[in-house]
Amino acid sequence: MQKKKLIVLLILSLLMFVTLSSVAYAAPGVSISDGGITIQNSDDPEEISASIKLLLILTILALLPSILIMMTSFVRIVIVLSFMRNSMGTQQIPPNQVIIGLALFLTFFIMRPVLTDINENALQPFTENRITLEEATDRAETSMKEYMLKYTRDKDLALFAGIAKTEAPEKLTDLPLTVVTPAFMISELNTAFRMGFMLYIPFVVIDMVVASTLMSMGMMMLPPVMISMPFKILLFILVDGWNLLTETIIKSFA
Repeated sequence: MQKKKLIVLLILSLLMFVTLSSVAYAAPGVSISDGGITIQNSDDPEEISASIKLLLILTILALLPSILIMMTSFVRIVIVLSFMRNSMGTQQIPPNQVIIGLALFLTFFIMRPVLTDINENALQPFTENRITLEEATDRAETSMKEYMLKYTRDKDLALFAGIAKTEAPEKLTDLPLTVVTPAFMISELNTAFRMGFMLYIPFVVIDMVVASTLMSMGMMMLPPVMISMPFKILLFILVDGWNLLTETIIKSFA
């Protein structure tokens, strides 16, 4: 296990070094030496802009896991998939890596319109020096707020706005991210648990039928889970469960 962790750390370090090296060579005001990353003084606006872009990229890379988990559809998807696995009683099948990977790619699929909007209205104009860093940040923040507010309950939004003592804005997008993000997370957890409850119902019925049948036959020493699991898997296959579950998750964001 320690050897695998060391290999992963070495690979991540190598990728980070290659990324920083490519950015640094593209930015005349940035250099990498034995002492670390050095940003040299310069009066050239292009060099200063390249240095700011480098710092912005590093900041985004550091915050990317939190942004992915807290501000996208990832939480709802991974919780629903976990509920599905637990309701079937298949223990670690599918494994955590498969569930997280599927949730990640479904997140990219669902968030594609938002990411496209941020790229066209914020990232591309900023890289072409048509807007300032503040304007690009505001545009990207507005796009994320519009997405999150679409799936945030008014009750949760009012809760955090009241705790933060935020004055009622003219538009909901004027609310700060410190209010919108936790409200969105609470709403996503509530929605995910509701969907998980609906997933449990047909499998619980199968467990009850199998348990009552075994008791009537006097087989009380035989674990009902051992008998019900094949029937759960059969039911999931007959209804084309993966297709139905994926369709339901994606349409829940429509």
